[in-house]
Amino acid sequence: MTERRQDCLDLAQANGRLTSVVGAVFDRYGVVWAGASGDCPGIDGQYRIGSITKTLTAVLVMQERDAGRLDLDDPLGRHLGDVGYADARIRDLLSHTSGMQSEPAGPWWERSRGVDIAALLAANDGSGRVAAPGEYYHYSNLGYGLLGEVVARLAGQPWRQVVAERLLGPLGMTRTSYLPRPGAQPGWSVDHFTGIRALEPLTSTGAMAPAGQLWSTVADLVTWGQFLSGARPDVLAPASLTEMSRPVEESYGLGLRLSANAGGVLIGHGGSMPGFMAALYVDPGSGIGGVVLSNATTGIDPERLVMDLIDGDFVDDLPAPWRPTSSLPAEVAGLPGLWFWGNSALELRWHNEGLDLRSLAVPDRAGERFELHDGRLRGVSGYHRGETLHVHRRADGTVRHLECATFVYTRTPYDAEAPIPGGAPRRPGPG
Repeated sequence: MTERRQDCLDLAQANGRLTSVVGAVFDRYGVVWAGASGDCPGIDGQYRIGSITKTLTAVLVMQERDAGRLDLDDPLGRHLGDVGYADARIRDLLSHTSGMQSEPAGPWWERSRGVDIAALLAANDGSGRVAAPGEYYHYSNLGYGLLGEVVARLAGQPWRQVVAERLLGPLGMTRTSYLPRPGAQPGWSVDHFTGIRALEPLTSTGAMAPAGQLWSTVADLVTWGQFLSGARPDVLAPASLTEMSRPVEESYGLGLRLSANAGGVLIGHGGSMPGFMAALYVDPGSGIGGVVLSNATTGIDPERLVMDLIDGDFVDDLPAPWRPTSSLPAEVAGLPGLWFWGNSALELRWHNEGLDLRSLAVPDRAGERFELHDGRLRGVSGYHRGETLHVHRRADGTVRHLECATFVYTRTPYDAEAPIPGGAPRRPGPG
């Protein structure tokens, strides 16, 4: 089982082109298994957890409800005054059924320096509504920014301080913080075609922080997962935690996402911010759960990976670990990208010192791979194995077309500049 779980992480790192990925499986007594893959110091690294932050904000709301300072059926305006969406109920904000827009008006908040609550309220006057209250589920980051302000006003202190004093401190989550600590993992975005990495922005999201600001570690999220399974009734009454776990919509409760698994329904949340992906899920009955953290903008389904770790899925044909591209060889310059064989779209990616050519229409089909040998791109697997990929360039050095064993690949369908303009391809495509 241990080897199978490590294989799951290694497969995710290789196929998802992740700089690093860490994960753990736990129960009510502690960590059952933990592992890491890629370029990381181990499982103690701090990563951004994105929307897992929402689960902490939701617990703070429930604490206020239990203390009698709010009712879940209160309209937002009762706590924030005459603001946009003043008629939206606290309950509907928690379950993403308020009908408000998904994102705040203005620049993309996840990549921009955050504004204060006055600016957030002024920019969102309710005109962005997409549905009537309760009409349907519509995920809203804006809603959680506003819920955080409700908590802050009731507590008389900033949201970040309330989180620290009421949740992080009592639970001993000492490695969870508003901003990254020294040694935290950098956030990376990987170019789809070349494999070259770029650092993602590190932002303080201001008034939107309750929706996705926090940084944490595997160990701290194991503690949070144990809390969600009912291990700390002194922090939130068990009845309130159970209430959060009931479906309002098929896959969402009050601040918790609900995910069907072979053993039942797991509760938790996924998270993403530029440069990071995360997921935490736990079975409230058995206390068995899993957590995954990665510093990549995209490349995996974190929720699915958590389920695979919990189940210990077996992995066949483990690929070589992914290695970031430092620079493209001169022979490959201008090649990675979108290509066409007739009307068939293909992608050409530089990956682990080779070029992979794959169909976009049938992405699971085995493709072609070419590697540089003595300055020539030779096929090493697929239909073109042993053949040479010829690169035809214009006088200015730009790529005109590619050709391999009479297969001609062009930047646009049936490019008239290529040797075989127009007409249909003469045989099924390679691969």
